[in-house]
Amino acid sequence: MKIGAYDVFTVETGYVSLDGGAMFGVVPKVLWSKTNPADELNRIVLAMRTMVIKGNDRLILVDAGVGHKLNEKLSKIYNVDHQAHDLEKDLKAHGLSVEDFTDVIITHLHFDHTGGATTIRDGNVVPTFPNAKYYVQGEQWYWANNPSEKDRASYMPENFIPIKEAGQLVELEGPKELFPGIEVLVMYGHTHGMQLVKVTDGEQTLLYCADLMPTASHIPLPYIMAYDNNPLITLEEKKRLLPQIVRENWILVFEHDPFRAAGRVIETDKGFRLGEEINL
Repeated sequence: MKIGAYDVFTVETGYVSLDGGAMFGVVPKVLWSKTNPADELNRIVLAMRTMVIKGNDRLILVDAGVGHKLNEKLSKIYNVDHQAHDLEKDLKAHGLSVEDFTDVIITHLHFDHTGGATTIRDGNVVPTFPNAKYYVQGEQWYWANNPSEKDRASYMPENFIPIKEAGQLVELEGPKELFPGIEVLVMYGHTHGMQLVKVTDGEQTLLYCADLMPTASHIPLPYIMAYDNNPLITLEEKKRLLPQIVRENWILVFEHDPFRAAGRVIETDKGFRLGEEINL
């Protein structure tokens, strides 16, 4: 998709499976299972979809999937599946290599978003993208290094400490236009300092939703993850953003939706829902 000076497209990196109840919080299984069926362990399949923005002499990746550093036990628990998709292989299919990237925007430092940001080379964990700057909100960096008991398991230091050690980390402080037409919006419901990525040319706008709305099923206001540290803040963030998204006809990119990459939102008498599905 062309937005202003940029070509924007998604790249699949594989799949994980997480508990459906945790993914949908207070919403009953009889409702969420209609769109996201669970396996015998009550897990639902989730994509790990990254986004590439190319233009203005920049090659930017947004998030990096789970990567290949998880041990066998965790890989089994999360049902990590790279058979159909893998970050580096799928980038290569687009004619891109990890050396080509100038920038990596990490929405937040949970393992399923930043695992692929580092890799093992010659026995050492190093940044996957050797020539890129990595952008993270400073508040999220602090939280990842000082997590609560609730979310400690989501932060794995090997996914982000090597980035700082290599001198490639850029800590951002709040909302910011990183490049012309590319800005980050900062959220606090899912975790402190999660950043969404907005690409716009004034006429067309695309928003990479990260874990504010990880799938299209999470568009309705009450559909909020139990993983969120502050679910009522998530609710307020959705109530603030969704009217603008509908009014200005934004395209949303769903990082974890296994069935669709992107879509628009409509408002009905029953609330906000997925409208037109979009292929990027």
